[in-house]
Amino acid sequence: MEIQTIKKMEKEAIKGSRFDFVRLGFALLFIVAVLIYSSATTGGVPNSIFLSIAALFGAYMAMNIGANDVANNVGPAVGSKALTMGGAIIIAAIFEAGGAFIAGGEVVKTIKKGIIDISMFGGDTNTFIWAMMAALLAAALWLNFATYFKAPVSTTHSIVGGVMGAGIASAGFAIVSWGTMGKIAASWIISPILGGIIAAIFLFSIKKTIVYKEDRIAAATKWVPVFMAIMSWAFVTYLTLKGLKKIWPKIVETLSFLPHDKKPSFIIASLFGLGIAAIVYLIVKSVIGRKSDLMENSRAGVNALFTVPLIFAAALLSFAHGANDVANAIGPLAAINDAVLSGGISSKAGIPIWVMGVGALGIAVGLALYGPKLIRTVGSEITELDQMRAFSVAMAAAITVIIASQLGLPVSSTHIAVGGIFGVGFLREYLDSTTMKEKIERREERLVDEQKQLRALNAELSDMQAIEAKEKSDYERIVALYRMIDEEEDRLKTAKKKLKSAKKKKYVKRDAVKKIIAAWIITVPAAAILSALIYFIIRGISL
Repeated sequence: MEIQTIKKMEKEAIKGSRFDFVRLGFALLFIVAVLIYSSATTGGVPNSIFLSIAALFGAYMAMNIGANDVANNVGPAVGSKALTMGGAIIIAAIFEAGGAFIAGGEVVKTIKKGIIDISMFGGDTNTFIWAMMAALLAAALWLNFATYFKAPVSTTHSIVGGVMGAGIASAGFAIVSWGTMGKIAASWIISPILGGIIAAIFLFSIKKTIVYKEDRIAAATKWVPVFMAIMSWAFVTYLTLKGLKKIWPKIVETLSFLPHDKKPSFIIASLFGLGIAAIVYLIVKSVIGRKSDLMENSRAGVNALFTVPLIFAAALLSFAHGANDVANAIGPLAAINDAVLSGGISSKAGIPIWVMGVGALGIAVGLALYGPKLIRTVGSEITELDQMRAFSVAMAAAITVIIASQLGLPVSSTHIAVGGIFGVGFLREYLDSTTMKEKIERREERLVDEQKQLRALNAELSDMQAIEAKEKSDYERIVALYRMIDEEEDRLKTAKKKLKSAKKKKYVKRDAVKKIIAAWIITVPAAAILSALIYFIIRGISL
């Protein structure tokens, strides 16, 4: 038996190692393809070797974004069983790449969020290129490390730490905008708390208006269209503000009745959202009204109504992420490309199609090859999710970004999504705390009764054994008592185990919370230290 088990384990290990080798092969193939294309198209330009290496780093960074960051968009849908792993990867890969190509914009800020003053490079193009290369590689390495340990971290914070560390190494501490860094540090607290509160509010609202009602079908017919309309408003507003802002001038040119602004205002985005929300409300109300006879008057029946919206949410979040966060991979690469071709340093740079392709395809490749690990972590290893809980997390992701963008608060999509998962988990603990107290009290009372019964049986056994002239019936009773004591001791052990289990029961895994929060806290300093070390290595090799 043991030999068979060992053989089975060996087979699984060989199978796993082969799969790892195949994944690594595809990843290296993508990186080599990017390197060859970059070298072939910029071979005659001075310093083209730096651009080729930077393209390699950019491809590696993009794959790590796909492996780590995209899990926040599809993880809850997978964890709730609304999407399969394969379906989630296909949807996310298509919409991430689509968001990057369609709405990623033609110009990108070379220094994410203005965290360093590029004028302090003094026009030294080589130093600037080395710093950006170090920032890219450091952020990618940190993301790779976090993904290996199944910790969802902010890719924005990773690249911010990388740029800061390289900037300090090249020009000193004065180069950093410490006020901006303070806002980014504040987002470590703001993002998860805001996401958690909003997710908990939505989940509580769904429970109160539908799940806790006796006639869940009637309640769902009334309230699900409302929730879907709110979701539609939130996602259209979110998509307009974050996903379309880089191509807004082109949209304004096409739709001439819109105000000629450089980016969409909250009012315009909200009006778009309200229009779509009204249409969605009418459609959903009609569909649910026709199918209400087929619905189950159960929690599972209510959950089923949130499956399709969750799939749309995963797709739209992925599109917005691709449009907005592709800059994390290609911003420094676009800066290096601009510096190599122009020989100068610019705060903004045009994005050649090949650079956008590196970001968009790299994210899709990284997601397909290494994304499942973090998708499982986000979807099922923090707390148990069903469709209602996952819907609440998706709503938190969209609404938190809308609120934060209007208040000018820097927030992380990773922190919001994971904070939302924490929020629904802790809400479940809170709502179940009263029931759990009653259950613990009942089990404690039962434990006392079992102990009393055991003491009574032991006392009777002692009395029976003390009788000197025993009859046959006495011996039979003694045997029966031994049997009853054994059975009572087993029941007592079971009661103690159940009581212990009830007291320990938590809906949010504390070890996961500690690991993730620790990773969040050290992301910026870890990426900064790595970046500074890499900068000095590149500088030492180049001089």
